[in-house]
Amino acid sequence: MTAAPVAVGMTGPAPEETAGSAAVEMAAPATGGAPAPAPAGVAAPASEETAPPTAEETAPPTAVETAAPPTPEAATPTPPTPEAATPTPTPTLPTTADLYRRHLGTGRAVMGTVLGGMAETHSEGAWVYTDDGRRYLDFGGYGVFILGHRHPAVLDAVRRQLDAHPLATRVFLEPVAAKAAAALAARTPTGLDHVHFVNSGAEATEAGLKLARAHGRNALVTTVSGYHGKTLGALSVTANSLYQEAFQPLLPDTAQVAYGDLAGLDTVLRARRDRACVILEPVQGEGGVRIPPVGYLAEAAALCRVYGAFLIVDEVQTGLGRLGTWWGVDAEGVVPDVLLVGKGLSGGVVPVAAMVATEDAYGPFSRDPYLHTSTFGASPIACAAALAAVETIDREDIVGRAAALGRQLLAGVEDVCAPYRGHLVHDVRGRGLLIGIEFTRAQAVGETLLELVSRGVLVNHSLNSTRILRLTPPAIADADETRLFLDTLAEALKAVHTRLT
Repeated sequence: MTAAPVAVGMTGPAPEETAGSAAVEMAAPATGGAPAPAPAGVAAPASEETAPPTAEETAPPTAVETAAPPTPEAATPTPPTPEAATPTPTPTLPTTADLYRRHLGTGRAVMGTVLGGMAETHSEGAWVYTDDGRRYLDFGGYGVFILGHRHPAVLDAVRRQLDAHPLATRVFLEPVAAKAAAALAARTPTGLDHVHFVNSGAEATEAGLKLARAHGRNALVTTVSGYHGKTLGALSVTANSLYQEAFQPLLPDTAQVAYGDLAGLDTVLRARRDRACVILEPVQGEGGVRIPPVGYLAEAAALCRVYGAFLIVDEVQTGLGRLGTWWGVDAEGVVPDVLLVGKGLSGGVVPVAAMVATEDAYGPFSRDPYLHTSTFGASPIACAAALAAVETIDREDIVGRAAALGRQLLAGVEDVCAPYRGHLVHDVRGRGLLIGIEFTRAQAVGETLLELVSRGVLVNHSLNSTRILRLTPPAIADADETRLFLDTLAEALKAVHTRLT
């Protein structure tokens, strides 16, 4: 089966009929009847019956009259008739891709064009709609839409906050920020009860790293293929030289250990006793849905205690039910010094993230409220979204639904991929609603992604693992949407296999 063609761009809207053309039609001379009055400055034609000249008209001209220059009327050229006027064309408005090229970056514009050049216009539930009238089943979204797009409960909370008080003066206390912090702390592991709201996962990483340094833990330890953001500090612990190289030197004294390698972690921490900060993920997302050996998190936390290391667990992508538990650390009863939260905390509506810490770890920020601040951090409108998202996850049992749907979807993906094992697909793995398809070569990832887009399904690649196609569907996806995804994946894999083999 051949792939459905993907449009490589969009033409702008067809120019509307210009006002000039209408003017030409209105100015056309009438046929029959009395002659139309002559335009100003143009002599009217003589009638057939001419009155006899008067004495003044037949008198010879005076010297002054003879020497007088021609009148302005005589010197004025005859203007063109309306029929000869050329209508001014209506300028073509720039497309969204044009504006991206001019103002947001040519690379992103090219990516959008390769995917067909469509622009998103609205979204709801598991669906995204584009300006060409199509809709797409969103099983990607980089982990943001655990509640789907525009969940009604989150939308309602944000609208009410928007009508009342969207942004704060930062002079007085904000009740919605306090309520959101309490709601989040009530659902994190025991002891993680101090919350610092920020605007993105990378900002949460920065806050965690600063807290570690405030405790004298400035030797950073990260994992191979780990991903924690691209701001300067976060990039220092994001293990990908492709994104780091242009911004060197980054934070000094940074070491990498293989993900899941406890012996390697022991060696690194022993050499950095009482000055290390370890940051890792319960399951690597951008690293290619890497699932560590059972017991890894608990043993890593124990090593941090032995060597006096500060432990940050990045749950930006794995938390809030994504893995079928509230948090990835829940599976092994781990309580880190800092837990990073983001993506799903937004409820799919307003950007918001958070750093949640133990009382001891949070001490420097607690004692000095100006030590680490942000103008828009903990804004009322963002905290309204966070509060509604956390309460909705609880009320609608999103954690349980993610676990059940994840088991069903993982089994379905394994069945669909089974005929291609070994020559196109290398592995399928996942936990909850974080699922990865590992291909035998990187080219197949791009080919499959394009085939899915052409058939109306969205998924994601993985920034730190080029052979992994990543699925992070919403927990609210129903049985029909899940079946549609699996059927479409089967079609896409068949097309890619035919083309590449």
